[in-house]
Amino acid sequence: MRCFALAAALTLPMTAFAASGNDWNPPKPTETTKTCKGKRVWDEQKKRCVRPRKSSLNQQQLLGAARELAYAGRQEDAQAVLGAMADQQDSLVLTYWGFTHRRLGDLELAQDYYEQALARDPDNVLARSYMGQGLVEQGKYGAALIQWKEIKARGGDGTWAEASLRSALETGASYSY
Repeated sequence: MRCFALAAALTLPMTAFAASGNDWNPPKPTETTKTCKGKRVWDEQKKRCVRPRKSSLNQQQLLGAARELAYAGRQEDAQAVLGAMADQQDSLVLTYWGFTHRRLGDLELAQDYYEQALARDPDNVLARSYMGQGLVEQGKYGAALIQWKEIKARGGDGTWAEASLRSALETGASYSY
């Protein structure tokens, strides 16, 4: 089973894997966070910072840039990238909308986005983890525990999403990526 999971992971683009909820490491800084200011991303084809809607980046690259910006604490910039994505109903896009709103302190709107993400994909363990971490931040440990159990029941045992929510339940501290 582990060989199959490893083989599947190796066939995915790294940005898809990184944004999926099983990346144990924070995103590595790229030119987007090292060079670009404001609501811009690095476009490798153009060799400069551009507005996300003007970039040649595909959906997965944009999602990776949004994750990187969010981790860097640039939530509004991450939201500009999310807003440029063609499929606003994609479960991971909705998840990161929720994440950025949670980090900006709007827990109610974040919860709404997480619920939308889960309506699209009930097996989205990243949305469940971030939702659960938000619930921990609000002191709603019972509701967060339900999300942790759902992650495990949906095959997420041992993933970053499961471990980070378990840690939040144990310590009361959430993660920023």
